[in-house]
Formats: sequence, structure tokens, C-alpha cells
Amino acid sequence: GCSVMAGAVGLLLAAALLGFLQTSSTFQVNDPDGKLCLSANFSMKFTVEFSTKSKKQNTTFQLPPDAHVIKNDSTCGNKQAPVEILVVGFGKGHSLNMTFEKKDPSLYVVSAFMFKFNLNDSSLFPDSFGELTEVKKGSDIQANLNTKYLCHSNNTITTGNVSVVLSNVVIEAYVTNSTISKKETICSEDKSTTTSPIITTHTPATTTSGTTTSVPPSAKPEVGQYSVNDSSGICLLASMGLQLNLTYSIQNKTVLSKVLNFPPNASSSGKCENVTVTLNLTSGSTNISLHFAQNSSTEKYFLHGIVVSANLPSEATEKSIKAVNNSLSALKATIGKSYKCVAEEIILVSDKASLNIYDVQVQAFKIAGDKFGAVEECQLDENNMLIPIVVGAALAGLVLIVLIAYLIGRKRSHAGYQTI
Repeated sequence: GCSVMAGAVGLLLAAALLGFLQTSSTFQVNDPDGKLCLSANFSMKFTVEFSTKSKKQNTTFQLPPDAHVIKNDSTCGNKQAPVEILVVGFGKGHSLNMTFEKKDPSLYVVSAFMFKFNLNDSSLFPDSFGELTEVKKGSDIQANLNTKYLCHSNNTITTGNVSVVLSNVVIEAYVTNSTISKKETICSEDKSTTTSPIITTHTPATTTSGTTTSVPPSAKPEVGQYSVNDSSGICLLASMGLQLNLTYSIQNKTVLSKVLNFPPNASSSGKCENVTVTLNLTSGSTNISLHFAQNSSTEKYFLHGIVVSANLPSEATEKSIKAVNNSLSALKATIGKSYKCVAEEIILVSDKASLNIYDVQVQAFKIAGDKFGAVEECQLDENNMLIPIVVGAALAGLVLIVLIAYLIGRKRSHAGYQTI
């Protein structure tokens, strides 16, 4: 009896562990006859900017385990309207919509993504001053018919006040005979290498900085070391990898995006002031300005503004892009301490630009001894630490239960033999 109980508990714990370790979800759509027409497996990480009564702020979260297909809104289409639609609902009234179309006799495409978020969900949007946000974006995802589309690389979709990182994608639309194809269409990001830049911006001879190159989204930027000082000493220390995600249109109104890794040897300058600190980074024609502010009443400092300017590829309808956001509250920490985050943070600058920050440690204003102060970890890192802690606790619990079951079993077996 005890061994059966221990086995059952073990199975439950194993199932829980698989749930914690799960990184992607599978969604399928069937036609009225029950035949499979669409199958999609992917991971998504959302960053949404929302307003409170006093400011704008970002929240970042993963597609949760409760995500499910909304059958009434999903469709396999028909001969008159051969459009397939996958609608996935999750949380308290949030959803994502993927629309599939046949582009020509041999291709299918994800023609659009649409995201809806219920801003009244206080668990994701605390103190939100709004009800609903809804955004739509085109896509360059396409595959040959009767093949499944595979893409392990990160693909960032930025539109409006929403940025989504899509990864570990396995999709097949227009499935034949309810059977997923064994043939594959591999995405260009998985095929690319970081040694083949698509765009290279010229670096003026007067600087020693490297060039800004367009790279596959899966390639993390190198970490650069930066500082700003004046006659009073250092007012900013920063260690971080920076990546720009730019969106632009070409002549046929197609919307494209490019990911630019900022080189760690970019030329830097800055300015120390009483209530603001500015870090300016330049590589060729690409410029990033980060503006930090402090709130003396709460004894906190934070990144409150970003200005981005860059030249665009020759096929773009505009020659350059400039994006500004001066209502941020990112990279926040207590004055005298440093902010640290290993996880990627996506900061929306505008609907055409976002800044991805990797492996960041930063400290502004009060810096003692020209070194980072005590660390304050970001929420993303704390959440990521919960998984190994919970997994470890579950494994310890499983070992304990098996040990108790074993001891009880031994005791009962000894009790079966009595002296006559």
C-alpha cells in the first residue's frame, strides 16, 4: 500500500516538475469533422507598456501554462475563404491571434499577429489606468505547403506598446489528412551565422568605435563597460549588452525589422547633473542616449528616457529613424546600490524601435569608491530563480516520501514475525 502511495505521489511530483520545466505550448485547430488543419507549438515572452495615474511602466511575462485554444474564434477556413486562424486565450481575458494564408500555390504565411491584453488584470498590470490594449502586426513567417515551419531562434515582434519574443516555433498550417508533415522549412535566423552582417554602418575615422551590424536575433550582444564622470567623480557605472530592434517599411508597404547589436567598444560620453545623468553611446551613424533620473523622496533612481537614432537600409522608404521615450521607469534601484539583471529586458522606445538590454549592472548618482554598490536583483531574475528552487524542493519532497514509505514498509515487515 505504501509503495503504491509513494509511486502515485512520485508521478504527481514528476508531472509538476515537467510543468515547471515546460518552455513551450502546443495548440491545435480542427475542422467541424474533427480533422486537424493547424498545429502550433511555441514560446512567447511579452513586454507591455501601460499607464498608471502617475506614469508609464513596463511589465514582462511568459505565455502561461493555462493558455488554451479558443475554439469558437479559431477556424480552418473553407474553399471560399481559405484563411486559417488560431486564437489562444490565457489569464484574465488576454489573447493572441495568428492568421494564416496561402501566398501562392506552394507557400503559406503568418499574415498577421494580433494581441489583446485586459489592463484591468492587476496581477500583470498593477495600478493600470486603462481597460484594454489591442495591437496588430504583419509577419515574414512563411513555409512551403506540406512542411512544418521550424525556428528555435528568438524573433522579436514590436508594435505599438507591445513587444513579443517568439521562440522554439514548430508550426504547420493547412495540414493534410490530419498528419503533421515530416518535412521541414527552417527559418533564415536558424540558418544564419553572426559572421554575415546584413547592414554595416560606416564608422568615422575620428573615432575608434566598432561598427553596428545587423545580426540574427538569436545572437546576444557583447557586454560593454561604460562610465560617466565630472570633476566630482563618477556619477554613472554601467556594464551591459545593448541590442536595437528597428522596424521600417519598404516600397511595397511591407514592414521589415532589423536587429542591431551595439559594439562594446562604442564611443561614449555623458553628463552629470544634480537630478539627471546622461550616457551617450555612438557607433557610426547609430546613437543611443540613456537618461537616468532620481526621486529623492523614495531614494530611488531609474532609467526615465531613451533617445535612439540610426540610418535605415537603402530599401527603406525613410533614410533614418529617430525614436524618443521620456516616460520610462526602468532599471530602478535604491540610490547607493546597483541594479543588476541577467535576463534580457526589452524596453519599448516607440512603435518603430525597442532596446533589448542583456546582462546589465548599472548604478547612477551616488557611487562610492568608483565601484558598484550592493546589488538589487531584478524581478525577472528572481522569477527565474524560483524554478530551480521549486524543482529542488519537489525532488527533496519526493526523496523524503520514498524514505518514509520505505521505513514504514520495513517496520510492517518486521511486525509480521512474532516470537512463539
